[in-house]
Amino acid sequence: MAAAKSLKLGIVALVVTGVAGFWYFDLHALLGFEELRARGDELRALREEHAFASALVFFTLYVAVTGLSLPGAAIMTLAGGAIFGFWLAVLLVSFASALGATLAFLVSRTLLRDWVQGRFARQLSSLNRGFARDGAFYLFSLRLVPLFPFFMINLIAGLLPVGTLRFYWVSQLGMLPATAVYVNAGTRLGQLESPAGILSPALLGSFALLAVFPFMARSLLEHLQERLQARRRLAGHPRPRQFDTNLVVIGAGSAGLVAALIAATLKAKVTLIERHKMGGDCLNTGCVPSKALLRSAHVADEMRRAPAFGLAPVDVAVNFPQVMERVQQKIAAIEPHDSVERFTALGVDCVAGDARVVSPWEVEVNGERIRTRHIVIASGARARIPDIPGLADVDFLTSETLWAIRDLPRRLLVLGAGPIGCELAQAMAGLGSRVTLITHAARILPREDADASELVHRRLLARGIAIHTGCEARSFARGDDGHSAHCTINGEDRTLRFDRVLLAVGRTPNIENLGLEALGIRATSRGAIEVDDYLQTAVPGIFACGDIVGPYQFTHTASHQAWYATVNALFGHFKRFRVDYSAVPWATFTHPEVARVGLSEDEARARGIAYDLTRYAIDDLDRAIADSEDEGFVKVLTEPGRDRILGATIVSARAGDLLTEFTLAMRHGLGLNKILSTIHIYPTMSEANRALAGEWRKARKPERLLRWVERYFHWRRGGRRGWRRGG
Repeated sequence: MAAAKSLKLGIVALVVTGVAGFWYFDLHALLGFEELRARGDELRALREEHAFASALVFFTLYVAVTGLSLPGAAIMTLAGGAIFGFWLAVLLVSFASALGATLAFLVSRTLLRDWVQGRFARQLSSLNRGFARDGAFYLFSLRLVPLFPFFMINLIAGLLPVGTLRFYWVSQLGMLPATAVYVNAGTRLGQLESPAGILSPALLGSFALLAVFPFMARSLLEHLQERLQARRRLAGHPRPRQFDTNLVVIGAGSAGLVAALIAATLKAKVTLIERHKMGGDCLNTGCVPSKALLRSAHVADEMRRAPAFGLAPVDVAVNFPQVMERVQQKIAAIEPHDSVERFTALGVDCVAGDARVVSPWEVEVNGERIRTRHIVIASGARARIPDIPGLADVDFLTSETLWAIRDLPRRLLVLGAGPIGCELAQAMAGLGSRVTLITHAARILPREDADASELVHRRLLARGIAIHTGCEARSFARGDDGHSAHCTINGEDRTLRFDRVLLAVGRTPNIENLGLEALGIRATSRGAIEVDDYLQTAVPGIFACGDIVGPYQFTHTASHQAWYATVNALFGHFKRFRVDYSAVPWATFTHPEVARVGLSEDEARARGIAYDLTRYAIDDLDRAIADSEDEGFVKVLTEPGRDRILGATIVSARAGDLLTEFTLAMRHGLGLNKILSTIHIYPTMSEANRALAGEWRKARKPERLLRWVERYFHWRRGGRRGWRRGG
């Protein structure tokens, strides 16, 4: 650290000395155009008398001028042509300018890069990626156009991820055409009225065309390569002369319904194929039924808390069959939103059956083939069934089959402590089951920060749920008086008794029997369909979205992806859109809820991202206190020294609703100062967000300025002696 600091101080001293000397000794006057014309004969005579020494001095001075980013390089290039002739001047100037530019590049890199990259990491992220990938192209193009000040290119490039050696040789090649033009003009110095006469509009246009040529050529080559790859992938599949529809969507879950709706709204002819129920998992076995169940359980828990609200104790009697019937009623109430009738009225051709993709333009269903211009696969995912001995013998439940039961399990074992496992464990405990929750992870909700996980853990324990982390289920056994799971819990063998087991260990994408393997559409290590940044598969014209793709298996991200997949499918030959995951929110609907968008603390630390942390405890919020919901917190990560949000986590009642404000802020580049200056209704839970922003501002109040303000007010009260003492 000390050596690096000494190096920087030495470079600063050298640069300051060089620049000061340049101006103090009036060297800039020697690098004027008129001065050069007046002393041309004298300089040529000096060169004839001392050829090697004059070339060496010229070379050294040129390196110094460009290395210190001083004005005069253009005049020196003209001088080189006038003094040394075309070929020798081109040789001297080309190497001297490249060497000087590299010195300026290194000065910028040593003194400024770390500070600039740390201070503006988010703003520079896309530029860094572009330069890491195509830095040579960008640099070469800028060097070819003399309108861009070369000294600025040197300094800016030093801040970006481009290697020193690459910078040197690209600079030497890129500056060579302009060097030749200026040197040639220098050989005709007496005919020039001013340096402005060197570069005509036509010559500048030629340089600009030359600059963009590498990108045009690369773009053309990439386009041709893409077309050739597309032709190879489509080889052996004759393209129909006519098509029955513009788009076939496979799967009528969240992603498929949105894809079909967008296509129909855009007046495309669209066919939607679903083999089971419209609405997919979200409506029938996922979001809707689970939230309906959670609501019943929460009401039961609230009734048990009656004395805390000054009410008489309530004997809570759960009618479990009626609870499950209510769940079905809520599904039925929402079902018309996703029904065949609604989508048919919107212009969608709805087909029931198993779909199979038989070619890039054909989908087979019910023995018939539909010819289509494009295909969107949105076949969703299903509950994952782990391969554990004896599991099939114990009549297990999943998040898909739970809704068929009408007898409340007396003892319920929940395998998996992610969002689904925690939500359903809390719901079933609230309805009267004795629940045991086990997970192989070190803590529940492992994707969330430890403080969020710990708070939910405490609440689940308070509800009477037994929790075993670090637990591996080795085998299951069926018995007359219940079943048993043989587990290893933190290295110790244990047997857990239960009546029913609920599996909540993740979801597996539905990619089987779709005909994808025959077309060369690959799966990732997670079993999801492999797609590019535009959600296109390996086969042109076939796109995928939703749970079958990931990386987020949420209803709202499935809908988000559906827009990109559909628009890219229908209009990709004009313009394609790269799917944006910059601000994806999610929530776990336990009580309290856990909601997050962007980075967590764990992720930021793991990725080496610097951040400032601001935290606000919900137990300080008036509305939370009034509602007896005063447990939880709001936590926000911001860029160091700035209010721009990197991520937010909320653990509280209605956290999923509260998070939207932070998601909006992240999506549109708003900071905590904007949230602080926004009026929030009192008393509401949403005030927690504004209070968090207030905590951020309070931690950054200008203490020195406030001390002077304090002295000012003391003086205004007549306290002159206090002013002199410093308050």
